[in-house]
Amino acid sequence: MAAVTTVLIVDDSRLSRMMIRTFISNAHPDWSIVEASNGQEALEKTAACPVHVMTIDLNMPGIDGLTLATQLREHHPTAHMSLITANIQDSVRQRAAAAGVRFIPKPVTEEHILAFLAGMETRHD
Repeated sequence: MAAVTTVLIVDDSRLSRMMIRTFISNAHPDWSIVEASNGQEALEKTAACPVHVMTIDLNMPGIDGLTLATQLREHHPTAHMSLITANIQDSVRQRAAAAGVRFIPKPVTEEHILAFLAGMETRHD
């Protein structure tokens, strides 16, 4: 029996988390989804469980998304990560790429989330 794919959605916006959850659940109803409203909560919720896919908001109170992605990468080295942000500066894109994190621009759309998932499914890390 194959393990269930676990997704972590980290965003301080409840609405954004709900939208992303809906997009993923519609495409993959058998996946398990964990939500966190900030970086510290994300670290706590994933400390003892494997996570395979992550969507992480860049601008959050406390730990920013890129710092969080780096910390999560230590515990989940094979996870597929995406950084969700309206900040489309080249420096942000470069930092995300250097951290092994894909970039999803805001506003979050179903098309962007599904494209991330499709790209993840075709990668063989």
